[in-house]
Amino acid sequence: MNANHFPLGLAQHDRLEKELGGGLPRGAIVLIEGDYGAGKSVLSQRFTYGFCQEDVVTTLISTELGVRGFLDQMHSLTYDVVKPLLNEEILFLQAEIDASGALTGGSAEKERKQLLRRLMDADTVWDADVIIIDTFDAILRNDPQFEALVRQNEERQAALEIISFFRDLTTKGKTIVLTVDPSTVDDEAIGPFRSIADVFLELEMVEVGNDVRRNIFVKRFAGMGEQVGDRVGFSVRSGIGIVIESRSVA
Repeated sequence: MNANHFPLGLAQHDRLEKELGGGLPRGAIVLIEGDYGAGKSVLSQRFTYGFCQEDVVTTLISTELGVRGFLDQMHSLTYDVVKPLLNEEILFLQAEIDASGALTGGSAEKERKQLLRRLMDADTVWDADVIIIDTFDAILRNDPQFEALVRQNEERQAALEIISFFRDLTTKGKTIVLTVDPSTVDDEAIGPFRSIADVFLELEMVEVGNDVRRNIFVKRFAGMGEQVGDRVGFSVRSGIGIVIESRSVA
């Protein structure tokens, strides 16, 4: 295994690892932005499966899928994660947030939990080599303390405190992957994450006739092992997973 990168694996299945310079840097904060349907979750799932194939222990936190939905989704992509889950090579956790961004499982406002604080205090979550939070903006929007700071126009300071926590983890060689829908979060809240991200990827989805085409735009890729293109085109196919369609280099 490369000392500077966590390999994405599946070299014989797709070309994602090659297109992204050999893998994600160790000790990095990775920000993946994209609107709904752009491919944030499927990319997170592909990363997770590829990592476990390379003996990289991964935590995946999902705000959209439960365990059953996660297993079904991975099976549809031919990413068999049952054994890695049982062997604790993957830790899958569900943040129970509904489509509107509200915490489920409780009727009163007092039932709402400070998800960020709960995450930070959950040591087991951060034991992995790579921690993926999909989607991070839903957790931000649901956290009452963060919401209070937004109302006071102090969301930037709140973001910096979260970043400090993540940076402490990256100094230990861990890589943090955050997916965000930028249409749901104020620029003042997400701006600091964009500024400090070691890897910054923007996802785009374009409908052409009956086809859906997706692109990864590489805005920043610090510590790249090999050349990384400025755009990687990909599609998602049932029974196959991610398929790389095209690449361009500036």
